[in-house]
Amino acid sequence: MAGTSRRGFIAGGTWCLDRNRRIDAWPREDSVAIAWGLEERGGGPACNLAIDIKRIDPSIPVETIGLVGNDEAGRKLITEAERAGLGHRQMHVSDEAPTHTTEAFISQASGLRTHISDLGVSALLSPDHFDFSGTSARFLHLGLPGIHPTMDAPWGDNANGWVTVLKAARAARLETNLELCTVTPECLRGLILPCLPHLDTLIVNDSEIGALAETETMRAGRTDIDACAAASAAILQKGAMRLVTVHFPEGAITVTRPGEKIFVPSVKVPQTVIVGPNGAGDAFAAGFMYGLHEHWAIKDCLWLGHAAAACSLRSAGTTDGVVGWKQCLDTARQWGSR
Repeated sequence: MAGTSRRGFIAGGTWCLDRNRRIDAWPREDSVAIAWGLEERGGGPACNLAIDIKRIDPSIPVETIGLVGNDEAGRKLITEAERAGLGHRQMHVSDEAPTHTTEAFISQASGLRTHISDLGVSALLSPDHFDFSGTSARFLHLGLPGIHPTMDAPWGDNANGWVTVLKAARAARLETNLELCTVTPECLRGLILPCLPHLDTLIVNDSEIGALAETETMRAGRTDIDACAAASAAILQKGAMRLVTVHFPEGAITVTRPGEKIFVPSVKVPQTVIVGPNGAGDAFAAGFMYGLHEHWAIKDCLWLGHAAAACSLRSAGTTDGVVGWKQCLDTARQWGSR
């Protein structure tokens, strides 16, 4: 574990331009849906968590590492990083492919989101783009395995490029966290299990922990909290993490290596304020990790994670709804818990 005198975050991995639209309902094939409200915003964990942390506490140093194309979309993302106050010297620009773009649709009928991505330069991201020399940050937040073909492939003697980056981060005395992507369970296990020995924390959703542990975590359409806890305990034994946190609509649970289990219900967000779920998972991770950074009790970290996620639901963009940590907590207090 890194020395706790270190301060700040590095968010590395996916940078993409999200083209967020609301649609009336997701269409069946060979039919039509009506879309409106196009908003272009940065997306991906190297963007979302970095900006969320700066929104939660502007005094925290935050760096980002990623790859964009030498095009209008890439320039928009660099401008967004600058506007947010991120250290972006490792936001690399490539002439070899266009910037990764994602069409992000939010269905008004179901409240669910659908993402369609053109990976562009994300296919070229490699461990060579990551340099941790000289950093004084405490945490590395890294993602997304499954959509970066070069990083997903073996790298040197390592199972994949993610392992290479995590090893380098820990050698530089960073604490490491990994964000996952919605890919097939088999793909997820193949990519993530080799990374577990090189992680300090793991923050995932109920589906992802079930896929990793090969455990069913849903019962009759609802999250089975006991199953999530059991799956977390099993995954802890496969890695070096000091804790695993699982979030889901009804709440979140943290399981620690000594076996402590802490459950906190989520915020009861009024339906009238919800615009879309894009970025809610990133906001939860940002709130939770900010609490860890500030040495809060786990239950308070979980509650801030819920509060930040609840605030993020007020916007179609992935980061626009997140505010300062005190405002997040005030808003959550007004709305109450489930």
